[in-house]
Amino acid sequence: MIALGDVAVMGGGCYGSFYLKQLVIARAKGALTFRRVLIVDHDAACQAAAAVVEPGCEVVVADWNDFLDGYLDPAARGDHAANDMVVPTPLMPHLMADWLVRRARQEWPDRVVELVAAETPMGTPYDRLHTDKVRYVSFADWICPTHCIEPRLCPAIGAPRTWEMRDTVIAWSAAHAKTRPIAPPAFFQCAHVAYGVGMYPAGTAADALAALRPMASSANGADQVIGSISACHGAVAVLRVGAA
Repeated sequence: MIALGDVAVMGGGCYGSFYLKQLVIARAKGALTFRRVLIVDHDAACQAAAAVVEPGCEVVVADWNDFLDGYLDPAARGDHAANDMVVPTPLMPHLMADWLVRRARQEWPDRVVELVAAETPMGTPYDRLHTDKVRYVSFADWICPTHCIEPRLCPAIGAPRTWEMRDTVIAWSAAHAKTRPIAPPAFFQCAHVAYGVGMYPAGTAADALAALRPMASSANGADQVIGSISACHGAVAVLRVGAA
């Protein structure tokens, strides 16, 4: 059985409603336990609110960024830090990159800290640089099944999956290192846990900041590639901490 702490589901719309239902079913069937499921939405009457009737489930009315500033703070999470999780929605902005920017500005208040455009193409079938400076990439040039868990045998093509987004971003990050000092990449990798729900540990955020800290504290500053990814899809940003 999988033991989870607080599970923060980002958004209470159709995706959040589905994830809540699946987590409750998984608990009822003994596949996992959780301390709380938190549906984070700006609307108290969001679609998922009607389904928040099970013990340990609640709606948190908050802006996503405001919520994450508290939820991802190790001191605020306390004893439940090790198994607290984040369930992203496929349609949200690159929240983790924005969180790292805010935290980096607190760490280095006298430096220029910003997201810079992820200019270099990654070479995946879908590969687009958006106006928010984030590069959105995917190995799928087809319509993926809804709530696909990305098994080794791809259900869309009926053949083994030969790709892994994490490996592609690591290679892309290594190429970026030829032009700029670069910290180890930060990966927020959404993986299937149970009943069609993908998530990543909340502690990944603190790990990413810790990986950035040594190089960014140098006189020259550093970049860090931030990937909110799954096996097949991803949003990739570049955080830059400027020189002293």
